[in-house]
Amino acid sequence: MTRLLIAALSGGLFGAGLLVSGMTDPAKVRGWLDIFGAWDPTLAFVLGGAVVPMFFVWRLAARKPAALTGAPMPALPPQKLDGRLIAGAALFGLGWGLAGLCPGPAIASLATGGTPALTFMAAMVAGMALFGLWNNRQPRAALA
Repeated sequence: MTRLLIAALSGGLFGAGLLVSGMTDPAKVRGWLDIFGAWDPTLAFVLGGAVVPMFFVWRLAARKPAALTGAPMPALPPQKLDGRLIAGAALFGLGWGLAGLCPGPAIASLATGGTPALTFMAAMVAGMALFGLWNNRQPRAALA
């Protein structure tokens, strides 16, 4: 139960931060990407406001034997840069640039309604389902 409560509070705080910062507005994100036009640096401040504190939190967490829930701290994933990671990052970036939304802000945008968020979420879920089907049919060696 504690784990679910922490997850709900964390997700709510994250969503509220996205709403307050305006990152649920696709025009804000497109403004960040429009470096030769009406550039909007807001996203840099939002990113800094997330990355800087998390740098210190991860350092503190690395010293802890257990999470707040009592579960052991998970091991860090291997730092592997491969074709799957690069292709996934490129697809994520293309979708982010075209839609002006990424998964977190799109989910937060559902609270305010709106067709762009619903359309994005439908496309994201469809893409995840297609990837799941494709990934289950391919041998692992061919995906690297």
